[in-house]
Amino acid sequence: MLDVARRAGVTKQTVSNVVRGRQVVSPATRAKVEAAIAELGYTPNMVARSLATGTTMTVGFIVPTIAHPFYSEVVEEVEDLLEANDYHLLLATTHGDEARALRQLAGLSSRSVDALLVAGDFDLGEYVTPLREQGIPVALCAWEVDPPDSLPVVTIDYEKAGHLAGRHLRELGHDRVAVIADLPAHRIRVGGVRRALAADGMSVPEDWVFSAPEASTESGYEAGERAVPLLRSAGITAVFASTDAIALGVMQALRDHGLRIPQDVSVVGIDDIPQSAHAHPSLTTVALPKRQMAREATGLLLRRIAQPQPDVPSLTLLHPEVVIRASSGPA
Repeated sequence: MLDVARRAGVTKQTVSNVVRGRQVVSPATRAKVEAAIAELGYTPNMVARSLATGTTMTVGFIVPTIAHPFYSEVVEEVEDLLEANDYHLLLATTHGDEARALRQLAGLSSRSVDALLVAGDFDLGEYVTPLREQGIPVALCAWEVDPPDSLPVVTIDYEKAGHLAGRHLRELGHDRVAVIADLPAHRIRVGGVRRALAADGMSVPEDWVFSAPEASTESGYEAGERAVPLLRSAGITAVFASTDAIALGVMQALRDHGLRIPQDVSVVGIDDIPQSAHAHPSLTTVALPKRQMAREATGLLLRRIAQPQPDVPSLTLLHPEVVIRASSGPA
């Protein structure tokens, strides 16, 4: 920084003001400093800055995985918003392992992140308390089952997502619907489907519910294979899958067994991942506002960093919507 100051003919404090974006520097002086920075290839020492300011300009983010398109889109949106505000992202994945989640939480907190965002359904509430006591803002997002009432939560109305899927099938005349879901993780979505059918006096017998425990295309295919005999024997005309990835695997299994979609069996998923629009046939789904969720949760943390105050418990539920495509048709 001293080299830049000498090259530009200004004080070191002026260079600091330019680098930090402060408005106390005239345009002409700012231009001289920026030219010197470009000539010398100067970059701020972030470790030194954090020691001087007590901040690291980083936000930690814990997610179950980045292999699933849902979470990869959420991570991308969080990172874009942080970058626009000159913050950096420290990302950690749990792989569905609570012990790993606790290790990741400890690792991020030891790096003195300025705020922490947690996605998924691990009960980490009691473990983030020390961070809150240190004044580190904490928020949760993509929380599906029993969101804690002690922290700010920005999530999606997953029960409504299931209800919208079930109502869409009922509007098409389907009254015999099988369910293929990641259980128990997606029991809220399945409950929404059941509620939609119950409104017309319909139900989903337990033996019409199949587990796809990994919420993946491969798991969906395997569950679809197990479901085919029942679809034929029970005259089932529609399948609700708790994620698009599962639905895509189910569709492949149905095709492999000679069933036409949607002429023989309609299929509806939840997520609206990019692959859904390009499937054959394209997949009817319930779109989850994941990017909006990421923006609102990140914005909440940035506001808390800018104006330090105790975390205020809150629950923000974002609303999904049906995207009708070619995989669903009249019963």
